[in-house]
Amino acid sequence: MRKLLKHLTDNYMKETILAPLFKMLEAILELLVPIVVAAIIDTGIGNGDKGYVVKMCLILAAFGIVGLIFAVTAQFFAAKAAAGFAKSVNGALFRRIQKFSYAQLDETGISTLITRMTGDLNQVQSGVNLTLRLLLRSPFVVFGAMIMAFTIDFDMALIFAGAIPVLAIVVFGVMFVTIPLYNKVRGKLDKVLGKTRENLTGVRVIRAFCKEEDEIKAFEGENSALTVEQKRVGKIAALMNPLTFVIINLAIILLIWFGAIRVDTGILTQGAIVALYNYMSQILVELIKLANLIINITKSIACGRRIEKVLEMPDGEKDGVEKNGFDGYKYAVEFRKAALIYPNAAEKSLTDIDFAAERGSTVGIIGGTGSGKTSVVNMIPRFYEASEGGVFVDGLNVKDYEVEKLREKIGIVPQKAVLFKGTIRENMKWGKESATDEEIYEALELAQAKEIVDKKEGGLDHIIEQGGKNLSGGQRQRFTIARALVKKPEILILDDSASALDFATDAKLRKALKTLTNTTVFIVSQRTSSIRHADIIIVLDDGEIVGKGTHEELLKTCDIYREIHNSQFKKEGEQNV
Repeated sequence: MRKLLKHLTDNYMKETILAPLFKMLEAILELLVPIVVAAIIDTGIGNGDKGYVVKMCLILAAFGIVGLIFAVTAQFFAAKAAAGFAKSVNGALFRRIQKFSYAQLDETGISTLITRMTGDLNQVQSGVNLTLRLLLRSPFVVFGAMIMAFTIDFDMALIFAGAIPVLAIVVFGVMFVTIPLYNKVRGKLDKVLGKTRENLTGVRVIRAFCKEEDEIKAFEGENSALTVEQKRVGKIAALMNPLTFVIINLAIILLIWFGAIRVDTGILTQGAIVALYNYMSQILVELIKLANLIINITKSIACGRRIEKVLEMPDGEKDGVEKNGFDGYKYAVEFRKAALIYPNAAEKSLTDIDFAAERGSTVGIIGGTGSGKTSVVNMIPRFYEASEGGVFVDGLNVKDYEVEKLREKIGIVPQKAVLFKGTIRENMKWGKESATDEEIYEALELAQAKEIVDKKEGGLDHIIEQGGKNLSGGQRQRFTIARALVKKPEILILDDSASALDFATDAKLRKALKTLTNTTVFIVSQRTSSIRHADIIIVLDDGEIVGKGTHEELLKTCDIYREIHNSQFKKEGEQNV
């Protein structure tokens, strides 16, 4: 937790000191109240001195007002420190995640990272707030009340000395039993939430297959398991109040019994007995607060450790030594005996990938599902690093580039077309922040998306919803292609990015891309029609290159390529597209 606490101590040390300090001042006033009440009873009421009673009541009112100011001030500083701490940690988490490699993102999981930045961080923030306000206050009041009791009467205070350990055993015993059970409840809750999320995202499929009843039964099963665990922990937690009240009431009975005897003999006053009773009540309240606080702190520490694991992960994308590629080098991209193994994988995903792409050429990559097509192109911008061999851009190993400089050369259109909420213009400027409208329209025309913009109300100012929900699949793909083209990349990677386009639009797109004479284009596709005119086609099977050549050459020499092509164009194994 040291790495997390630095965000608190480095930026909010003043608040971290002042919040508990003002709480301690409030606690001191709270400990003085029973003494004032005792004085009212013994001196004011006992002597019939109304003026003294009024004066003491005004002192109690002053204690209340000053105590309220102290409490509000403490809450202000605690909330400021906790909120600022959470903001600082959240920023550090986000910056760290931005530096993760694809491999680290795959290993950690997107949903897990979101949980760390939301639920876990909220729990830690709550824990910091409560700790600053109560961690010192509650023990201070418990021991302060016992000390004050000893100042009133030593013999009667022994009842406190006996009751407090018994109360502590009950309170903390219940706490230690329930903490692991609360963890089980959280686990069951995760399953219920997971089932809910799965059903909400897959609702159309569920209804299409008429599986509503089956899913309801499955959900009820998970929900029932959660309820059983909640009832179990609830029954144990419910023992705390009755047991503590039994103990405290027994202690109060002893206080009143022995106190009455000592009052009768003139050893104690009635006001002293009332003060002792109030101190006993304060101890009970603070012990219960402390138990709940420790449960909260325990949860916060567990969440904090999960967050800390993310912060301690190394940078996945370290810059290489500042170098530039070789201008005029023959090959834009080279794979030299490159291999790839994913984290925690038993076998290599890619083996002995060896080919070169000349500047301005078009490279087609094809293969069956899971053959490694996307893995190959993801190694060019260094989303994944070669475990053996190397990938070279302009004759320089991609590991030797500054990551930003490398990716400035590359335009990427991923398999899943991702657009962000904002105008079309704003989305296009992701490719080039300083792009003019003319440059944007030029890219849109190349991507066969200009006609879409022309039909939209507002043109480039038309609002795209989050994820492009107000666009069709084909429209999203064309916009993502245009976004990559705006930056006029030296290398353009189209990772199965035309799968939602009809054959005519796909053909127009390929024809337009041929005009990019200075751009090396990589086209990953399941369609032979999309890559048949490529200068070189790479055929993959199970992570290995099984064919390399032009369309005509591969039809003669590569069985897998011929099988893929014939499955799509059965008539004489050929079709002109």
